[in-house]
This record gives sequence, structure tokens and C-alpha cells, in this order.
Amino acid sequence: METFWIKAAQLILSLSILVFLHELGHFTFARIFKTRVDKFYLFFNPYFSLLRCKKINGKWRFRFFASNVPDMYRKMVDSDGNVVKDDKGKAKMEEIPINDLPKDDWRRFNETTEWGIGWLPLGGYCKIAGMIDESMDTEALKKPAQPWEFRSKTALQRLLIMVGGVTVNFFTALVIYAMILFVWGQEYLPLQNARLGMQFSEIALKNGFHNGDILLSVNNKPVDETSDAVGKILIDGASNVTVLRDGKTVQMALPTNFAEQVIGAHEKQFMAPRVPFVIDQVVNGSPAQSAGLEKGDSVVAVNGKAMVAAQDIMPFLSENKGKAILLTFVRAGKPMTKQVTIDPSGKLGVGLVPFTQFFKTKSIRYGLLASIPAGISMGVDKLSSYVKQLKFVFTKEGAKQIGGFGTIGSLFPSVWDWQSFWALTAFLSIILAFMNILPIPALDGGHTLFLLYEMVTGRKPSDKFLEYAQMVGIALLFALLLYANGNDLFRLFK
Repeated sequence: METFWIKAAQLILSLSILVFLHELGHFTFARIFKTRVDKFYLFFNPYFSLLRCKKINGKWRFRFFASNVPDMYRKMVDSDGNVVKDDKGKAKMEEIPINDLPKDDWRRFNETTEWGIGWLPLGGYCKIAGMIDESMDTEALKKPAQPWEFRSKTALQRLLIMVGGVTVNFFTALVIYAMILFVWGQEYLPLQNARLGMQFSEIALKNGFHNGDILLSVNNKPVDETSDAVGKILIDGASNVTVLRDGKTVQMALPTNFAEQVIGAHEKQFMAPRVPFVIDQVVNGSPAQSAGLEKGDSVVAVNGKAMVAAQDIMPFLSENKGKAILLTFVRAGKPMTKQVTIDPSGKLGVGLVPFTQFFKTKSIRYGLLASIPAGISMGVDKLSSYVKQLKFVFTKEGAKQIGGFGTIGSLFPSVWDWQSFWALTAFLSIILAFMNILPIPALDGGHTLFLLYEMVTGRKPSDKFLEYAQMVGIALLFALLLYANGNDLFRLFK
């Protein structure tokens, strides 16, 4: 349960940062062009807010756990007190005169922004005056456009306000990547330095890979990093792979649907370095301690069968729960054999030495100035890779892998690690920027598409058309949200 809360806390913090910056992008450009912003909220606030604040007459006013400010409109009534209706039988609305509002009512001071924190941590919003958004507040649009409203600004100004959010998100990712490189640098295990080769998934094995293969090239181009090799094979669809197997160079031809097979198999990892089974610590009261195993012992055989990789030994231990086995290990250069009874959970009760102590990794350090172009390059590469992966969404197996908040949360580590946190936050910032710029009504990209149409044709879409488009877009987004999170629930209870 502790792991769940650690992942959830990282997810909420990451999305809070990104949503706040995204909406701040809209807010900043709106204020540059002297456009009023009615509300700026982190998290959604149906019915009430955790915090609301507003600057009134030069002083900040705060309200905690307060109901939302009512709408500025009320139903129109005639002299007899009856509600006036239009031709369709719908009640007509009228704006409440300022003098009818209490003196301390915040609606008297609509020239300043209401800032707040909602209670539903699923996003946030920036409500810009005179703009049709997800609030679907269209009463104000029935009046002539005011100079401070979004709709009174030029098409170029409105375009910049709309793309402000995705622009900030993309630049946020670049800044984070640059800072990651500056603070931590890069360290990775070159494929050729993984002397025990790689451990492959079941699908990879079925398609010709062997555990212990060392990747040399993909499509006749040398590969050095695991991520580079995986990207070329699974994302770019490379079909020719050259590996070093038992000291010999072997060429393999992968099927064209190899990536779809990997996605459909629901396997967490396509390949990982095979690491030696060398004990770093022995748990008190464990089978390993009872057998006299010590730190530094290197297991080389089990029941007389040669095994040196942890990926081979651990499954064998799991298959022999509660049974006595013979472990052959090397201690101070001398081979030794001892009988060990595995515990009922299939564990030996040891911690292993990190593989970085056996294999030579490559480390790259960056100064402040060098980290900037390197961070930009990394961000562009991440965006390019993500866009390429979208093609799998339109496949049967790829659609099944679409996930919601559960899937995103599972990406975070089970222990708090700032380097991993910021790396994932940067990647999510790129995703947020790209997804928001897609030409879908209700997203920034939908508004941008209509603005570009206006700039090219000189004709502005009607407010009624934009209202309907917004409704369609919201319906599509809710459907996608339900599908993605439904997939998470299905996988959870499967």
C-alpha cells in the first residue's frame, strides 16, 4: 500500500506542476494582450474550492473550503414574478446588476482574477473572459464584445493565447532535460560491455533472439545504447539485426509485425542486461544465512548445472520452493558447494551487487552551457519518438494498451527518486504539449485550427458553431478518458 501512495504522490505532484505551467502559459499571453482572466484554478472545483483568493482594492482576500461564486446571471422575471421564457420554452437569463450584489461579493470586482485550488486533482483551468471553453458559459457572448474580452482581440493575438499553454509545456520539458543533464549527467551501459549479453522477452525469443546475445547493429548501423536499439527495432520497425552469439556473428531477420507482437504480449521489458549472481548482503534468518553464504559469494552453478546469470538462477529458485538444492559458488577465488533449502516463497534471502560494479558503464558530464543544447536535443528526440509510437494506437493490440491515470502512475518508481521523477515529468510535459495541440475541438489544437482557418479565409466561425464544436470535443474527450481508465480497471481485475 505504501508503494501505491508513493506513486500516487509523484503522479499528483508531476501533473500539478505541468497543469499549472500549462495554464500559466495561457494566462501570461492573455495578460500581455490585456485580456481579462476570470479564474485560474489548480485542480477542478465542482461545488466548492479548498482555497479561493482575489485581489480587491489592492488587498488580497482569502476564503477556505468555500462554495463557488455563483454565476453573474439569473433567470429573467416579469412584473408578476413569472420566469420569462424564449420561443423554445427555455428561461431567459439576465445579468445581475452590480448594485444588486452584496458589497463584499467578489463578483463586483470582475476586473481581477480569482485564483484557487480545487479539491479534484485531475487537472486545472484558466477561464478567459469572452472565450468559449469547457465551462460552456455562453451568456456573456450574447452581448457585444468588450475590449478586455478574448473575442475582441485580433486573430494573431488569440492564436498566441491559445498556443501559450503547449509552448510553455514544451519549453518546460527542454529546461528539465537540460537540468537533469547538468545535475546528474548521463550514464548507461554500452551494449558491447554487457559481457553476459541480454535477457529477452518470450516474444523476442520466439522470433529468433537467444538469451546471452550481444546486439551489434540494427539495419547495418552500430548501436551502443539499449534505448537506441529498442527504438530502432520496435518504433522504427527495423528488421535486420546483427548479434554476437557464442563468439560468432549472427544476422537475424525480424517479421514486419514484430512490434505488434511485443505490444500484444503485454511484456514489461523487451530486453535487459544479464547480470551475475553475486551476493551483496545476506538477510538475517534467511536460507542463505543458514547455509553459511557470505557477501561476495558468486553463484556459478545450481544442482550441478552451470548458471551464472541472475535471470537464470532466480526462476530456478522459484521453481524449487521449500526444496533443498546444491549451490556452487566462488569465494575468494575458490569454488565451494553447499546445500540450501529455499524458503516457501522461492527466495534465497540475499541482495545482489549492482551490475555497474561488474560492467564498465559510460558516463557523460555536462557543464551548464553544454547541458542546454544537449537538453534541447533530448527533448526533440523524445517528442519524435513519441509521435512515431502513436501509429500503434491505431492497431488492435495498441488500442488495448491505452491507459489512464493508473498507467501513468505506474511509470513512477516505487521509491522516491528525484532524477526519475523529473525525467518522467519532462516526458509527461512533452505528451501534454503534443496531445493538447491535436486538432480536436475542446483542446488547444481545436481552437488553433479554427483560428488558422479565420486567418487564412478572413472569416471567423460563428459563436454557435464554436459552441457546438466545443460540446462535440468534450464528448470525445470524456469518451477517451472513460476508455483509457476503463482499460486500467480491466487490467487491474483481469
